Amino acid sequence: MSRFAERRYQRRVALAMVLYVVVLLLAWPLVRSTVSQPLRIVLALLPTLPVLYVIWQMVQRVRHGDELEQRTHLIALGVSTAIVGVASLVGGFLAAAGVVQLDGSILIWVFPVMLLGYQAAQWWVVRHYGNEAACTGDDADMPLRWRMLLAAGLIAVVGWFAFRRRDAFDAGLFMGMAAAVVLVVLVQGIIHWRRRRSASGPSHDA
Repeated sequence: MSRFAERRYQRRVALAMVLYVVVLLLAWPLVRSTVSQPLRIVLALLPTLPVLYVIWQMVQRVRHGDELEQRTHLIALGVSTAIVGVASLVGGFLAAAGVVQLDGSILIWVFPVMLLGYQAAQWWVVRHYGNEAACTGDDADMPLRWRMLLAAGLIAVVGWFAFRRRDAFDAGLFMGMAAAVVLVVLVQGIIHWRRRRSASGPSHDA
């Protein structure tokens, strides 16, 4: 994918994610208090629109990439699907056995967890192929670490509003996800720093 197309993709996805957070903050709190059933359905499904747009952008990104990019995307998608599938299977058996209590709201986290797994798997696959610039995202308009931190910030904002509404469960989930994203960024940063340090060591001694 060309640099121009990559920058356009990043802007569109970032805008869609901001819109997603805005919808969660403004429309979602009205779902339970709305009396009209059709309006409740519309408000409940409204957050899916920016998510569907992001999926469409991801499909276009894969379609217009070269063979290596398509291979990395497909491997990452397979890994993330396997992770979510195994987690769903384990959670389903535990819920069926009465070990944990799960309701339908847990399904909201399927796509975000798959997206995080996809991003982590793609980073690992690209690193395996030796493309350090693509691993860190430094060749893009916004480096990968800053994109992930932006996502963590948006998730934390949703968690803060949930805390203000005295919804401890949602606040804990959103804050925990934001903390997990920040932890992933820190781990990737440490790995990248150690690789750069080990690569510059022999030339420095010479």
